[in-house]
Amino acid sequence: MNKFWQKLKRDVKENNERGARESVLEELFNDFNRNRFVVYKFNFMRGIFFGLGSVLGGTVVLALLAWLLNAVGWLVPSLADFINSIVDMMQAGSQ
Repeated sequence: MNKFWQKLKRDVKENNERGARESVLEELFNDFNRNRFVVYKFNFMRGIFFGLGSVLGGTVVLALLAWLLNAVGWLVPSLADFINSIVDMMQAGSQ
């Protein structure tokens, strides 16, 4: 029974600390961003730049992958024929 009370006491203490931390963070957020328009504008711009970065990063990765496949094609001609057949099938399917 004593373990129950100790666990209950520890849980109450942890919940109080967690609640205090959350309220301090919320208060700091509200102090820095009193105007909702500023928060919405910041999040909108953040989303635009995140999307732009994702597209640019994907483009770079795909370009590197294409370059790597081209380099491997020069080294292994049979693999190059296989890759060319895949490219031809994809182009025929898109027409």
